[in-house]
Amino acid sequence: MRRIGLAVALAVSVFLVPHTSEAQEPKSGRLQRLGYLSMGSGPSAMTESFRQGLRELGYVEGQNLLVEYRYAGNRGDRLPAMAAELAGLNVDVIVVLGNRAVRAARHASNTIPIVMAFSSEVMETGFVASLARPGGNVTGLTTMSPELTAKRLELLKAVYPKVSRVAILWNAAPGKDAKWGSALVGAQALALGLQSVEVRRPEDLDRAFAAMTKEHANALFTLTDSFTMRNQQRIVDLAASHRIPAIYEVKEFADAGGLMSYGPHIPDMSRRAATYVDKILKGAKPADLPVEQPTKFELVINLKTAKALGLTIPQTLLLRADQVIE
Repeated sequence: MRRIGLAVALAVSVFLVPHTSEAQEPKSGRLQRLGYLSMGSGPSAMTESFRQGLRELGYVEGQNLLVEYRYAGNRGDRLPAMAAELAGLNVDVIVVLGNRAVRAARHASNTIPIVMAFSSEVMETGFVASLARPGGNVTGLTTMSPELTAKRLELLKAVYPKVSRVAILWNAAPGKDAKWGSALVGAQALALGLQSVEVRRPEDLDRAFAAMTKEHANALFTLTDSFTMRNQQRIVDLAASHRIPAIYEVKEFADAGGLMSYGPHIPDMSRRAATYVDKILKGAKPADLPVEQPTKFELVINLKTAKALGLTIPQTLLLRADQVIE
């Protein structure tokens, strides 16, 4: 009976072990392991896009690749410990989403390659020496494209020709956002005034919108970071109650009721991050892989919000939109 039991156990174990070819496994004979560090609370469209990119390159999780996922639940204070945990697992690459995740991963290791699925101000923050030659253990993709801020101001003026002063709402806790300089240049070209509205805590938002009214700002541009993303519904609701036309950087705000959004297609960037992982696993050094800027953008217009504000969206703009919410 014991011999029969042993035979059955061996048969079952052979059946359960996944078969891998030499092409699937690295020369070291072990599965390659990635770390994935995100501020989010769980898998998202960005996660699935990254997985899709891996699959397109021949990687199959559980067969020739293991991915250690870590989600901070929108709590930045959890990122350092999670990054240190991934570094302790001796992963081959750490994929990071957002500046705070980049910062945490860099602090955890200056040798493990770090791939940015998306980030901003990568040179201003010191993440890389230059876009063409990153120079350290960090590379990947950046959402920063100098002309984007000016383009958003142009779109605001197109849907609301009477705009004269735009409030820029941003989280001041990490320090001055580099997009402010681009906004100044874009506003000057459009003869628009700008108002910098700084917030650090959720309770600052009511005061911020009161300041916009006091300073006669008649349009809004919100900069995206973990704080504004966490408070997106409150920001959108305040813009609606103050009847302020607003443009945002990511479509989640338009989905939540914001007037419109224009920015890089983040899921596409996440998919492209897989190509960096592939090159590094095949021997490329992050220092030699140029940081890429966005190639795909999306314009989302919330027609229901436009009607509530009494705005008529030009037909030419509706035809250009990637998504119109009615």
